[in-house]
Amino acid sequence: MTRKVRPPRSPPGLAPGVEALRRRRWPALRGDLVGGLTVAAYLVPQVLAYAAVAGLPPVAGLWAAAAALAVYPLLGSSPLLSIGPESTTALLTAVAIAPLAGGAPGRYAALAAGLALVVGVVCVLARTARLAFLADLLSRPVLVGYLAGIAVIMIIGQLGPLTGVTVEGDGATDEVVSFATRLGQTHLPTLVVGLTVLALLGLGALLAPRAPVPLLAVLLAAGAVAALGLDERGVATIGAVPAGLPVPGLPDLGLADVGSLMLPALGVAVVGYTDVVLTGRAFADRTAVPLRADRELLALGGANLASGLVGAFPVSSSGSRTALGDATGARSQLHSVVVLLAVVVVLLAGGRVLEALPRAALGALVVYAALRLIDVGEFRRIARFRRSELLLAVATVAAVLALGVLYGVLAAVGLSLLDLVRRIARPHSAVLGFAPGVPGMHDVHDLPGTEPVPGLVVHRYDAPLFFANADDFRRSVLAVADGTTPARWVLLDLEAVTELDVTAADMLCGLARELTERGVVVAVARAKRELVEDLAAGGVLETIPPERLYPTLPTAVAAYRAATGEPTGPPGPVGGGGPPAV
Repeated sequence: MTRKVRPPRSPPGLAPGVEALRRRRWPALRGDLVGGLTVAAYLVPQVLAYAAVAGLPPVAGLWAAAAALAVYPLLGSSPLLSIGPESTTALLTAVAIAPLAGGAPGRYAALAAGLALVVGVVCVLARTARLAFLADLLSRPVLVGYLAGIAVIMIIGQLGPLTGVTVEGDGATDEVVSFATRLGQTHLPTLVVGLTVLALLGLGALLAPRAPVPLLAVLLAAGAVAALGLDERGVATIGAVPAGLPVPGLPDLGLADVGSLMLPALGVAVVGYTDVVLTGRAFADRTAVPLRADRELLALGGANLASGLVGAFPVSSSGSRTALGDATGARSQLHSVVVLLAVVVVLLAGGRVLEALPRAALGALVVYAALRLIDVGEFRRIARFRRSELLLAVATVAAVLALGVLYGVLAAVGLSLLDLVRRIARPHSAVLGFAPGVPGMHDVHDLPGTEPVPGLVVHRYDAPLFFANADDFRRSVLAVADGTTPARWVLLDLEAVTELDVTAADMLCGLARELTERGVVVAVARAKRELVEDLAAGGVLETIPPERLYPTLPTAVAAYRAATGEPTGPPGPVGGGGPPAV
């Protein structure tokens, strides 16, 4: 039997980018090299476009990308996450800055850089305040639905580059309508280039999944454009990129400007961090490296501070670039270092090597990466698990498409919280009894032959007690107390009740008084020490005497039998007698 050799363990807290530099295994290095070059071929034209979306010169996109790529591998926790300019934060930048700039290009650029700096500060302060727990509100169905929604948006966004049709609109629906009404404008050579690259990518995934097919496909497309003169026949290419490296420095802004940027920065930080966590966690399963939400706040803050210092604009994560890196063999943040070097080369050389790269080929790359984000198998697994979880995933897809990334995610998180409250507000409750030959007490519906102790209702409620389920608890107890067999005792098994609020305490007081007036004894079993303290603080122990608090179910059942004279025979001895807990 071949023994699996584990890689040497890294020092605690070592960032993935630093860890990648310690590796010396060629297959892994080759994957990061190919993945980095492929991502770079996609990133360069993408960030140029995002800079234009943000209202800045295209070269600002390369500056922002270089700054983020230099910082994230040192601070981040994800081996695959690609940090840099992103469409949503670019659009939010334009929306926030345009009213403040007054049409002055220089002031606009300074405000954009200032916004990035303020976003960075907000993220670092949030990390200091330990607010990363907010990311725990993002459930697995939200992750799956979010990626599927992003994938659809990515595909819709490439309809124009793939076909040569001019697509306009403020959202996915508007863009689809615009594309459908202008199908007659389809540019055949552009469409052929895009579909050919897409076909090569699909065949490569089937026949040679380890080969750098995406990179080869893009280079072949660029060679075809140059050899056949397709650019002269209307096939759009990237064109030249201005040369030069940015000079770090603080933007020329006053305190009033910084104050006006605080609220927009908070919105951009929420969007950026949500995107980072959603994308990072979605790919964490593929790398077996858990995402550290607190570290991602720090890394995102550092990336935005660096982007602001080089005069760029806010950055976030890119699902498409992350998916592309994963698809082409990247396995660590070393691929981001490769991308960084490629961006520096483009900045220094003016990007002439990319002049012949057709936009349709990049569009095919985006579609290829997007299709990998739609996990149909995961949707099926969620559907088999629970229908409400599937509805949550589908609702996330619909929300992202209808409302955009920010509001779609917020809506999905809201739905997730509502589903959680619904389940806690109406949890499972059970009446416990004894099953022949099986130790302990069990739900009477779980095991054949399970019977309750005559005259004793043992009621278990599987959730914390609070305002949303207090009335449900009362109804469930009264329903079993008023059953076919008159109850002499009602024993509340509170093992699963971990918390109690004042509304629930008042309900317990009223319930105990109501049952006592009927001549029914109310007792409590298995309440934890903290819960007993809450019962005392809420006045519950004034209506349920402390001597009716029992540490275990057996002691409570024994006390019931001793007080009522019930026989200790069938449905079986319970054992474990002892004094009640006070």
